[in-house]
Amino acid sequence: MTNYNGTIQVDTQTSIATNRAFLYADALFDTLIAENNQLHFFEAHYFRLVASMRQLRMEIPSNFTQEYWQNEILKTISESQVTHARVRTTIFREANGLYTPTSNKVSFIIQVSDLFYETKQNFKLGIYKDNYLNTNRLNNLKTTNRIQNVLASIYAKENQFDSCILLNHKKQVAEAIHANIFVVFGKEIKTPPLSEGCIDGVIRKEVIKIIKSNSEYLFTEASITPFELQQASEIFLTNSVIGVQSVTIFKKKSFEVKIGSQIAHELGSLNS
Repeated sequence: MTNYNGTIQVDTQTSIATNRAFLYADALFDTLIAENNQLHFFEAHYFRLVASMRQLRMEIPSNFTQEYWQNEILKTISESQVTHARVRTTIFREANGLYTPTSNKVSFIIQVSDLFYETKQNFKLGIYKDNYLNTNRLNNLKTTNRIQNVLASIYAKENQFDSCILLNHKKQVAEAIHANIFVVFGKEIKTPPLSEGCIDGVIRKEVIKIIKSNSEYLFTEASITPFELQQASEIFLTNSVIGVQSVTIFKKKSFEVKIGSQIAHELGSLNS
């Protein structure tokens, strides 16, 4: 089922012929998890979405409050009759025009589906080098322009990787195809800063809070080279669907999963 501007309808009723998200990728999207009508980290998702809308100079409706957005998502979940749900929301500029829109007003689509993902015991990570990410602030936003992620996913599938590292134009590690990345060197845990071109992930922020609250770890946001990955003791990935996914193989090296598993447990307890 799809919630289109507050009206529940079947997916085929939503037209894309004049949709600027389809025509120009003039849109944002967000994905969150809902279990038994509890929206995981909803406040963080909402505020990131509003901040991103402002950055893209979209006109935020006066009724687009946190309570309104939560109710629209829950309404869609209720109609879909899904208890463990993956919720994708898309905000797009509702206007005519070519590159220059005739208006900055927005519309939204909320899509709900069953969540099937389970953390993998064995996770093989590759590295994608055919194209590089930019490092401007737009790269921190979850816009619908994800062609590089699509191409990297095709590459990963062809080479039997579960995911791949995406590099920026400086050939530094930015993120994985579908997730932020954390790299462990003993008790030091590093992640690329937003200035390296990674998505400003909701779970990235939560994991950083967890790491900083534990005096056993030394946390740093710093550039990471592909070579450093092979020197790491652990690598783990984070996003709203997978939570924390430890990497077990990169190139020919096997990795521990101890710290990643511990952080995954602490993250899970925040929604219990």
